[in-house]
Amino acid sequence: MITGFEKIVEQRIQQALKRGEFDNLPGSGKPLVFENDDNVSEELRLTYKILKNADCLPPEVELKKEINQTKELLSGMKETADKYSLIKKLNFLIMKLNSTRNTPIMYEMPQQYEAKLIGHFGSKPAK
Repeated sequence: MITGFEKIVEQRIQQALKRGEFDNLPGSGKPLVFENDDNVSEELRLTYKILKNADCLPPEVELKKEINQTKELLSGMKETADKYSLIKKLNFLIMKLNSTRNTPIMYEMPQQYEAKLIGHFGSKPAK
């Protein structure tokens, strides 16, 4: 749903497009380059640039990718024993990711227990 403000902004953008105000802008038709590294401390900027040029990801990002891949594998699994071992691996990866961060516990990624319990006790909740 578009709010009133967003609607006005969209109308003005469309009007400017019709007038040709966006034609011949510098970098038009080229991908945007985001080289703003103000959020990275000065000590790490060169290191991150070298890693980026070598297509290496920071360990936290690698862990997140592995967690997502494990979740995808888990969603398509039916075998209970395999599912259990995969949930153990997923929880280990999440614990590893949470331990590398220096953040409050409320911002940590939650471990996966729901699927484990449903697989163990069946689809119906215990009474």
